[in-house]
Amino acid sequence: MKEELILHDGVVKLVDGQKVVVTILQTAACSACAAKAMCSSAEAKEKDVDVFTPQASLYQVGQKVVLEGRLTDGRRAAIIAYGLPLLLMLPVLFVAIRLTGSEPLGALCALITVALYYVVIYLFFRKRLQQSFSFRIKH
Repeated sequence: MKEELILHDGVVKLVDGQKVVVTILQTAACSACAAKAMCSSAEAKEKDVDVFTPQASLYQVGQKVVLEGRLTDGRRAAIIAYGLPLLLMLPVLFVAIRLTGSEPLGALCALITVALYYVVIYLFFRKRLQQSFSFRIKH
């Protein structure tokens, strides 16, 4: 099975050590739609993407590049960002309601659990995830 790639045209904004900051034009998924002129979701936004590469010195500010990412990375990121917190929150919610007999207190416990999940991800796994889910500059 061939790996599906996400490609974005961009312009190098900054080169700093082993980091290259590339500005891409982020468009809505429906940008090819004929009704996009009447739709507010068809707006395009500029977004800066950090690319970590040992060959950063090869790039210059203003240079046009193509960023390449894997579609599977996007799916995995969505699971980590949304799926796992949901799977964690629901059991905590039901157990907390059962133990306390109070829905607001159960909801508070579930929200605190999700907040702790994101704090743990940020403190202990941020760098690993940043390297794992990064775009690469296509040569």
